[in-house]
Amino acid sequence: MKKFSHIVTEDDAREKLPVRRLIRRYFNFSSRLRGKIKRENLVFINGKPVAGWIVPKQGDVLEIHLPKERSFFEPEDVPIDVIFEDEDLLVINKAPGIVVHPTYGYKEHTVANAVTKYMLDTNQEFKIRFINRIDMDTSGLLLLGKNSHAQDSYMKQQKSGDVKKIYIALVKGIVKSDAEIIDAPIGKPDITKAQRGVTPEGKPSITRYKVLERFDYGYTLLEAELQTGRTHQIRVHLDYIGHTILGDEFYGDKNQDLISRQALHAAYLSFKHPTDEKILELRAPLPDDMKKLTEKIRKMNT
Repeated sequence: MKKFSHIVTEDDAREKLPVRRLIRRYFNFSSRLRGKIKRENLVFINGKPVAGWIVPKQGDVLEIHLPKERSFFEPEDVPIDVIFEDEDLLVINKAPGIVVHPTYGYKEHTVANAVTKYMLDTNQEFKIRFINRIDMDTSGLLLLGKNSHAQDSYMKQQKSGDVKKIYIALVKGIVKSDAEIIDAPIGKPDITKAQRGVTPEGKPSITRYKVLERFDYGYTLLEAELQTGRTHQIRVHLDYIGHTILGDEFYGDKNQDLISRQALHAAYLSFKHPTDEKILELRAPLPDDMKKLTEKIRKMNT
């Protein structure tokens, strides 16, 4: 069980701060989580449960236990590539072709099923919280929170623009600008269809990109950084400027000869760790199919 602690200081004691005020001052918990901690009697002073109105003395140890939770997915032996793990977070390098969690069309063989099996193998139990989402056929960094505090912390940072997310994409055509900002609102041109598009009434959406490599045969390797987080944002924005991601049949590339999925990879993610607030930088290497695709295109130029 995840625990947080604080030793009551001289200033705390002088101000005669009750436990509930100390929790607000020293722990950046959401109001929802504070309520759950209170209801489940998970606040302790020197190892003994206490009410929120109690005023502790200098040197007392305030300890908060996070609620114990679990998910109920069927465990399946689906391999996962763990990039980072601690008490708060599990980060995996998701392979292409795997759905994140069960849906109507994909009820098994998902990342959720794989993580449930991983928990059994590693003697862990936590509620599976997918903090970021990536499409089934996009590969790369997938972030899971092991508790609600980790999820809340990341979402606050994302809202304030303190999360950095970089993708690698191979697109059709030669992109002329070395670097550019795409600022175009994204919405649903047709509410009966799943495709997104640039529409005047859409939500503000910003993507920065820079060229990594141009191929004479008619392709460009890009690095795309999300400034906002709309559904299919990079795919929509690159298609909007006339450079559809290679293999992205959903947005117009019907030719699946070079790669059978969109050539898009979540390669880099940075944010403050939910507990110690140190910057956490995570990287996922390019998957084999995109490596082979890049090499194949390079050979076309020779």
